[in-house]
Amino acid sequence: MSEARGLDYWVAVLMQADLPVLKQTARGLEELRADDEKLTAIGVADIIAHDPIMTVKLLRYLQQHKHKIQTTEVIQVEQALLMMGIEPVFNKVPPAPLIEDALKHKTPALLHLLRTIHRSHLASEYAKDWAVRLRDLHFEEVRIAALLHDIAEILMWCFAPDEMLEVEELRLQEPTVRTRVIQARVFGFTMFELQRVLAEQWELPQLLLTLMNDSCAHLPRVRNVVLAVNLVRHSTKGWDDPALPDDYKDIADLLRMPVESVRDMIAVDAGIACDIHQPHRGMDD
Repeated sequence: MSEARGLDYWVAVLMQADLPVLKQTARGLEELRADDEKLTAIGVADIIAHDPIMTVKLLRYLQQHKHKIQTTEVIQVEQALLMMGIEPVFNKVPPAPLIEDALKHKTPALLHLLRTIHRSHLASEYAKDWAVRLRDLHFEEVRIAALLHDIAEILMWCFAPDEMLEVEELRLQEPTVRTRVIQARVFGFTMFELQRVLAEQWELPQLLLTLMNDSCAHLPRVRNVVLAVNLVRHSTKGWDDPALPDDYKDIADLLRMPVESVRDMIAVDAGIACDIHQPHRGMDD
């Protein structure tokens, strides 16, 4: 990758780009907008909650247009909707363009992107559940941090599909090499580095930046996010993935539960009828 298309180049591209959202997000929001009885902040927030790009678009807009007298940072989507009003959200942060249109000629990249978004949503649900178990009154902040944990990777699937496919091919060819090393080889930077700069440029809430930062994993709420992301990444490779036993132990330590109880809890959450202690090749992604 040439120096001209390094980190600064991609930051500039993503800062200026109109970020695309999922078709199902646009459809769901338009259906709510067409029915006054169903059009509520809770209903809109529930749809946005499944789409990391729509979520970051909303938070980015709110941060960049906040009043000078505003002293608290807003992370929760429903709170953002209540502050802005529902109709202004549709006008200022429309659910467009569409991811499916942007990648209509890049089917392999679209499939990878949809899998990545699905993983982000699963991680957000795990993180939220564990935050509730830990009696975290602001569990929604933890959920959003997990949802946006891989937002740079998601965006690059939209805007640099060929390079991202190259990363995937190299990962398969060199399974012992860490993904960040391959990303640096292809792009000249890692997705973590891109995400850090983007989040700062977008002026996202500082609390959110902390919760998304793996280097702050000594903090319980950040550790919650990291463990949720790790669990989903490993389990999508198959419930026999060798990294999962360590994940269970770390989650057990976080939740102060026996490891066996954690395994059973995750099996129930994942809808696995069989015992996840045993290999199950059919669960592979």
